[in-house]
Amino acid sequence: MGLIKEFKEFAMRGNVVDMAVGIIIGGAFGKIVSSLVNDIIMPPIGKLMGGVDFSSLKYVIQQGSEAVKGPDGSVTQPAVQEVAIRYGSFINVTIDFLIVAFAIFMMIKVMNKATEVMMKKEEEAPEAPPEPPKQEVLLAEIRDLLKAKS
Repeated sequence: MGLIKEFKEFAMRGNVVDMAVGIIIGGAFGKIVSSLVNDIIMPPIGKLMGGVDFSSLKYVIQQGSEAVKGPDGSVTQPAVQEVAIRYGSFINVTIDFLIVAFAIFMMIKVMNKATEVMMKKEEEAPEAPPEPPKQEVLLAEIRDLLKAKS
């Protein structure tokens, strides 16, 4: 029973929950960026390059073929999978990465700037004067008492 309680405390810590939220938002952000690259950025670039669809660009090492069947329906030659280097997909993923990295860079830059502004405001705020030492406080009380007696 102690293990379950310990796990529950771990899972409910703020930083674990924050991390989970970050992962979920990051996954959704990745889908948005992939759509941006595949559906908005790459088609015009492909059009400029003569109607090339980047996701279908590949270097074929071995052609694939379908299975050949004999007259009786039995397979005489099995199907062969195509072997290819799909560099068009790699280009899309690289552009995805660059966009995500740039977006994260900009977010961190904005957060650092906001932190700088907050630090400057804290530095500019007037500090309360330090409390006088106990000796001065006691002397001031004695002085006030003497004045009150006279």
